[in-house]
Amino acid sequence: MEQPLEPAVIRFSHCQKVIFCFSLPEQCPSCGEELRGSRLQEAPVSLPSPLTSAHKTSCCLLVAPAHDSKDKDVDGMSDLHTGISSTKGVVYNYTRNGVCRDLTGWERCVSVPLVRPDMFHLLAQWDQYLDRFSDGPMWDPAWHRYTCLSFLSLSRFSLSVTYLSLRFDEDHHNCFSFCLGFINGVLAMEGRSSLSRETFTHTFILPKMRRVSKYTTLYQHIQRHRFYLVDRQEDTQEDTQEDTDLSRVQFHKDSLDSGH
Repeated sequence: MEQPLEPAVIRFSHCQKVIFCFSLPEQCPSCGEELRGSRLQEAPVSLPSPLTSAHKTSCCLLVAPAHDSKDKDVDGMSDLHTGISSTKGVVYNYTRNGVCRDLTGWERCVSVPLVRPDMFHLLAQWDQYLDRFSDGPMWDPAWHRYTCLSFLSLSRFSLSVTYLSLRFDEDHHNCFSFCLGFINGVLAMEGRSSLSRETFTHTFILPKMRRVSKYTTLYQHIQRHRFYLVDRQEDTQEDTQEDTDLSRVQFHKDSLDSGH
């Protein structure tokens, strides 16, 4: 079932301020000047949400709120679950009942692409690899007991911390074990070295979660106060899209770096 669309965050500049909001106001919230017909310093732009529907992805690692979590947002307050998407957006994920192949239920998640679009040989085999791996005895609930992720919702991370730690217990047999096991199996077939939990988490997941954290904080601030304003900085070099979007947002003196 499709979830209702949330209003997009837009960004525009006026009177040397960068202003974030859901819709262009009639008056500038900083100086009070009417904006209708006013020449803005730059055209308003929409900030893309860091969350996406897994069922519209292909060959990605997915991080989403656990199905039994009361909080359905990836905001640091919900228990999390991981899965791998097929080339058709079916999400393979390991649960207490074994491996599930979900056609729905992953409409708001963090997506980490695993395969380049030009890797045609791997794309052609991806779904077959997923099926073969999922049918392995390691994921039969009759033989192996599922254990919960030990990081407990990203350790209930605070938006003011400078470092997020995902503590995946090596001894635990869970959804992340399933995902990393599959990824390392594919790497082995490609003749490449395997990834440790720590390396994969810090390299591929943490940057995405930092961006979600920052975007969520910005979104909630706008919901409460309608606007978020920050002093405009004259850039000495060309901004990347990520810089243009979120690097200006500084809710705390030690706020998180923007993702890459």
